[in-house]
Amino acid sequence: MAVSYKHLKRMTDDTGMFQFANKEEPIIESGYTVDDNARALLAAISADDEEVKSMADIYLRFLSAAQKPDGGFTNLKIGNTFLPAIDSEDSIGRAFMACCFALRAGGMSDGFKQTSKKIIDNTMPAIGDISSLRAGAYMLIGLSALSAGGFGDPAIDGYAGDIGRHLKEAYRGNKTDTWKWYEGWLTYCNAVLPHALFSYYSLTGDRDSLDIAEESLGFLTDALLKKGYLSIVGNRGWWRRNSGIPNYDQQPVDAASTILACLEGYRVTGKSEYMDKASLSYEWYWGKNINKLSLYDEETGGCHDALIPDGLNVNQGAEATVSFLLADRMIKEVSEERRESKNGQDRPHYIPAV
Repeated sequence: MAVSYKHLKRMTDDTGMFQFANKEEPIIESGYTVDDNARALLAAISADDEEVKSMADIYLRFLSAAQKPDGGFTNLKIGNTFLPAIDSEDSIGRAFMACCFALRAGGMSDGFKQTSKKIIDNTMPAIGDISSLRAGAYMLIGLSALSAGGFGDPAIDGYAGDIGRHLKEAYRGNKTDTWKWYEGWLTYCNAVLPHALFSYYSLTGDRDSLDIAEESLGFLTDALLKKGYLSIVGNRGWWRRNSGIPNYDQQPVDAASTILACLEGYRVTGKSEYMDKASLSYEWYWGKNINKLSLYDEETGGCHDALIPDGLNVNQGAEATVSFLLADRMIKEVSEERRESKNGQDRPHYIPAV
């Protein structure tokens, strides 16, 4: 089906992308977040729509304005004021990763590249203070893509090594015969953790990272795809060791996280099973899900915020829409490159996360 960027355009003004929507209408007073604008930046630089690609400048300017002197970011802006109410390490990781991909993106201006590099350089001192596994994973994906794109140096490689070791230690500390995960629970954007180790293996050839990435992504996808369709970990309690997986609410960003990790697994290994899992997970957006409802709204170009017990959350906020657009673009791009490759060895560039 045809996918449109018109809701992304509707949700964006000269400052950035609004956080929430009432159905398809932006809620202006909800403001803007670093998380959403980092994701929007990734979607814009990946787009084949030239108007959308030009909007990357808006999202990058927002990230630059949100960056603090210590390298962190103030996540929320309402009106003309940045507010620290929802600051998080994850927002730092997402912004850093997005700028790493922006720096190596084709067709962007010198000024755009210079701003991307400035944000990256300013963030470097904050990397050592990051304790969140997900924030570290976003940073590791960015560092790996940066180094592979010819922008590496010993400091970047050192940071990547530190984060890679941290993820592997977390995995070994929590893994059991029946629980092959980095923590004692699974919450949101879970697949970013194996995604990061796939990226790190691609950069370093560290076989231990590849083994853990494959084992943990296998554990995750075996659980989420066992019904023959993607059924995401619900946010009403999350999934804790020795408990069941809650069915609701299922959010589009988690579908995108699973798709993108599987695409990275395919990119790194060439195994068709990862493309198969990415394709099956992508169908979640189109109605192959627990509620048999399409999340994507072809009329508005937006993506609904969640599957809920009685159907759909009808709002179409930034997180849902941008994560869908990025996943859609990446799976189509990788699928096309796969078709064009004669032997399956000429695989695509690093895959970003959400």
